[in-house]
Amino acid sequence: MSVLRNIYGGLKVSQGLLSNKHLMKYSTAASYEYIKTDVVGEKKNVALITLNRPKALNALCDGLMTDVANAIAKFNQDESIGAIILTGSEKAFAAGADIKEMLNNTLASNLKTNFLGHWTKVAESKKPVIAAVNGYALGGGCELAMMCDIIYAGNKAKFGQPEIAIGTIPGAGGTQRLTRAVGKSKAMEIVLTGNHFGAEEAEKMGLVSKVFPPEELLPQTIKLAEKISSHSQIIVQLAKDSVNRAYETTLREGLNYELKLFQTTFATEDRKEGMTAFTEKRAPNFKNQ
Repeated sequence: MSVLRNIYGGLKVSQGLLSNKHLMKYSTAASYEYIKTDVVGEKKNVALITLNRPKALNALCDGLMTDVANAIAKFNQDESIGAIILTGSEKAFAAGADIKEMLNNTLASNLKTNFLGHWTKVAESKKPVIAAVNGYALGGGCELAMMCDIIYAGNKAKFGQPEIAIGTIPGAGGTQRLTRAVGKSKAMEIVLTGNHFGAEEAEKMGLVSKVFPPEELLPQTIKLAEKISSHSQIIVQLAKDSVNRAYETTLREGLNYELKLFQTTFATEDRKEGMTAFTEKRAPNFKNQ
């Protein structure tokens, strides 16, 4: 923890995890060492993954990221789940990668094990993943939040890529996703200085969608996830895929891809049901078909 203290300003560790009366727990019994999982919301159609290494400020060790990847894979196979929320504690979403774990790594060991390679599983989720960020999201924690499709933040959240201060660079998307989200100049400033920035600045630069008081963050994130989950999972998946293509390719290629996906929706029962319900002035009954 001494390295974490030096880099992240001597943070005090909070043992408490986010809790709220709005949560409706479905199952806390799971074979995970570093996370907790629940199903929340009135219709129990939102998965909640909570990072659970409080003594290490949710530092992202290999085991934790493996747990997250496995939980996301499990929820992706659950047809009752329409969206996934990823969160941490009120003190820290994740204060960074586990520096103790990587301290003695070498180039050879990194290449042999494809170090950090499996972190992409979060970004590869078929179902939308929403980051609910309270407290510190630094280094790998900031990168983990950016792997999610939407970021909501508490107004005391702190973001940053401080890897430069320990003689390395971001390795899980910090130079790539951040640049696409906030532009070259701002990304350069963040990466080359290692400075932290708050939730309101993150919202202003387009990294965060909305900012709330800490106690309202999780209820508001669940509300968003429930709204997404009310739609056809097939159509949500196609829409997510199309937005990601815009993020990763040229405008011409993206427009062609979007058109193909739009045309594809007409092969689904849910598209017909949605349009029929609209003309009949009733709520649609999507069956994910």
